[in-house]
Amino acid sequence: QVQLAESGGGLVQAGGPLRLSCAPSGRTFGHYPMGWFRQAPGKDREFGAAISWSGSTTYYADSVKGRFTISRDKAMNTVYLQMNSLKPEDTAVYYCAARVVESRVAATTASEYNYWGQGTQVTVSS
Repeated sequence: QVQLAESGGGLVQAGGPLRLSCAPSGRTFGHYPMGWFRQAPGKDREFGAAISWSGSTTYYADSVKGRFTISRDKAMNTVYLQMNSLKPEDTAVYYCAARVVESRVAATTASEYNYWGQGTQVTVSS
């Protein structure tokens, strides 16, 4: 069952911003690291950004560094991805994921995450 729900995707012109949100369903992920991945048709899921369980540390793929910002709310539950200066190459389905492990160590590979949302489409036009 889906336990994370992404929202905020849509069509945007190159150079524009979008803000994605990831909300839990059925449980809280406030004590675990979270991440954003993206997947274009025919391609593997690609790491975008991650945030530690406390929100104190963030990680970014080189492809989005300086343009995207990951954050989480006061409850450390809902996670956001602020995307600026979007490029057509950013077009993909964006997935929110949670890494529910005892260590609570953040990760940057899809295989290390065990809860996923259904994805939200981001299309950047040019």
